[in-house]
Amino acid sequence: MAKQKTALIVGMAKSGIAAARLLYQDNYRIIVNDMKPEIKGLFDQLSGIAYEVKLGANPMDLLDGVDLLIPSPIIPMTRNFIVEAKRRGIEVISEIELGYRYSKADFVCITGTNGKTTCTALTGELFKAAGRKTFVLGNIGVAISAHALETQPGDVVVAETAALQLEGNVRFHAKAAGVCNITPDHLDHFGTMENYIEAKAKILDNQTADDYAVLNWDDETVRGFASRTPAHVLYFSRKTEVETGMFVRNGMLVYRMNGEERELMPADEIRIPGGHNLENAMLCALLALSQGIAPETIREVFRTFAGVEHRIEYVCTKGGVDYINDSKGTNPASTVRAIEAMKKPTVLLLGGYDKHIGFDELFDAFTPIVKACVVLGDTKAQILECAKAHGYAHLMHTADTFRDAVDKARDLAESGDCVLLSPACASWDMFDNYETRGRVFKEIARAYE
Repeated sequence: MAKQKTALIVGMAKSGIAAARLLYQDNYRIIVNDMKPEIKGLFDQLSGIAYEVKLGANPMDLLDGVDLLIPSPIIPMTRNFIVEAKRRGIEVISEIELGYRYSKADFVCITGTNGKTTCTALTGELFKAAGRKTFVLGNIGVAISAHALETQPGDVVVAETAALQLEGNVRFHAKAAGVCNITPDHLDHFGTMENYIEAKAKILDNQTADDYAVLNWDDETVRGFASRTPAHVLYFSRKTEVETGMFVRNGMLVYRMNGEERELMPADEIRIPGGHNLENAMLCALLALSQGIAPETIREVFRTFAGVEHRIEYVCTKGGVDYINDSKGTNPASTVRAIEAMKKPTVLLLGGYDKHIGFDELFDAFTPIVKACVVLGDTKAQILECAKAHGYAHLMHTADTFRDAVDKARDLAESGDCVLLSPACASWDMFDNYETRGRVFKEIARAYE
């Protein structure tokens, strides 16, 4: 009888829970570890499986006898216990790699700095509308490992794949892969922009000449990814009529594939607003077309898809003020896109966890539509200094708590204005994740008279 293998799972958030449950079903001995000495609800989430709990322990001390190590995506691959595990011959993979290995479905994947959640949700709707059994998984909020064993040949996994997840991939293979854009993010984790770009590029690893890569022509870095894959490359562009892919001509989405040019639909019929969402729509359309989905199906979905939670999401109107939740705006480039989508004078909520990214890009993009900012969190001082350097100190107000920040934004707004939560920062200084931050914002706003 074969020796039972041991898996060490470090970090017990969603992906760690899903990995533990999946590997238990494959008869692994499970060791769960986290830097926190106590995790509320952990035992309920792991009910029905056998495992050893090593909360608060140093993972370096847990490597003896381990065959497989799955670290949380927020843990850099340069950490000493991961380096030591590899030196000992322990296999180290990401959770999405694990889920991929146990799945029987085709993978259609999206990555990029901004827009990937919207693209993942929209692409999922396209495949569902086409009658394909579709699982929308990954960084969008549901671990691939949680549903890998449910998949069958012919099914589709539409996966949002963040750089933090991709760096631990080995055999992961996207039949179709889309890259939205690349701007600075997660430099606290990767150290350099070059390392971040390399992690993003891993979405193209293991592609073949039968696969498709959908790339943003207008982003020079992403355009350059074409040299990294043997797959068929399709470009999308708001600025250029690309030779193969999709572009805009006289307000119409046009695509060129297999030597033919066809019109898809008028751009202004796409329900989700903003120039960035036009790019997102083109990426999704090309992924769908590459997999045989009919243009009429794409048109129907584009006319009805309303967007995703926490991404430029209308919450309510109170006292004549619109409240907009863009908690997923976790870097400056993402917040710039949210500002560009605003049509009314806007009070902006900024600040959060420090990912070691500068804010010059954000203030370079300020327009008169931003009438005031309320700043809080770990990055407060950094944002205030950058605002002063760009001549916007007069717009800045500060708060110590999230509730105080939202209340101050309400006080600064007048009837006909917007209050926009788009922090340009991660949430980890105050919240477990951006979803919780967005939900709290919505609860506060909806409770106003």
